[in-house]
Amino acid sequence: MIKILVTGASGFIGSYIVEEGLRRGYEVWAAVRSTSSRAYLQDARIRFAEINLGNKEQLKEQLRQYGRFDYVVHAAGATKCLRKEDFFRTNTEGTRHLVEALMETDLVPRRFVFVSSLSVFGAVREEQPYKPILLSDEARPNTAYGESKWASEEFLRTLPVDRFPYVILRPTGVYGPREKDYFVMVKSIAGHVDFAAGWKPQDITFIYVADVVQAVYKALEAPDILGKAYFLSDGEVYTSRTFSDLVQKELGTKCVLHIKAPLLLMRVICAVGDWWMHRTGKLSVLNNDKYNILTQRNWQCDITPARRELGFRPEWPLERGVRATVKWYKEAGWL
Repeated sequence: MIKILVTGASGFIGSYIVEEGLRRGYEVWAAVRSTSSRAYLQDARIRFAEINLGNKEQLKEQLRQYGRFDYVVHAAGATKCLRKEDFFRTNTEGTRHLVEALMETDLVPRRFVFVSSLSVFGAVREEQPYKPILLSDEARPNTAYGESKWASEEFLRTLPVDRFPYVILRPTGVYGPREKDYFVMVKSIAGHVDFAAGWKPQDITFIYVADVVQAVYKALEAPDILGKAYFLSDGEVYTSRTFSDLVQKELGTKCVLHIKAPLLLMRVICAVGDWWMHRTGKLSVLNNDKYNILTQRNWQCDITPARRELGFRPEWPLERGVRATVKWYKEAGWL
């Protein structure tokens, strides 16, 4: 039986990766912290591995308890932090500790999939008309989150793939049931208000969580892809209004006020959110790091290599994905 370890298993994407592993009949180990919620990890077949990515020596001892895994999917990471250094401690150092611990304990898996992000490229190809970001473009991450993910990728690229067989996936904005950031937008539209940042046209891309999971498992199995990175999206390009209109349709909300907030106003709002985070210690969806994401105009990306080399075939266009997501939010009592 194939044995797989999923880090970030209690999170949005990770919990779905766990479910797919179970569906395939794998021996699935969910890597969690002792304080992690297990709300979406209720299947009795799941085995739990408590690991500490913040301490490599402790991590080595923990990994020895569980033995070698055929596959490791590293989906753990922080998307919101109080301080810039927190992103690097969690995302970059956590990745380094895991990889080095696997190597130093002679427990290197057959394949290691790292879930990175399109954010590692930052504001690229912003001249109109926008064109898809290519794998050959120069990465210029403009957020602490993107910088920390890029640093993780750079570390992996220092490793010979014959010693550590890795693949990198870079999904664009991931949405779906259980996701909380896009839910803020859905809840706002349910309240008859839709916000967009800036007047300059913005091309947005999305990927439904099930398509990310599809790509993860294809990356575990496809031949001749070690050491490579792939962009992931549903293959289409949208405007923010497309998303809000689909959400409005599924909610049945008859009247929505669409507000295009000037970037200066968004800067102030995000600065206030950042100040509030540091004052209260509570994370905010709108903060200074988020501002650069909101103001980026071009989120197109070329998924041709993923189609060709992984066999990736997106199955969830935005309309279908929004329908399933809103339905789940309603049934789960979020709306």
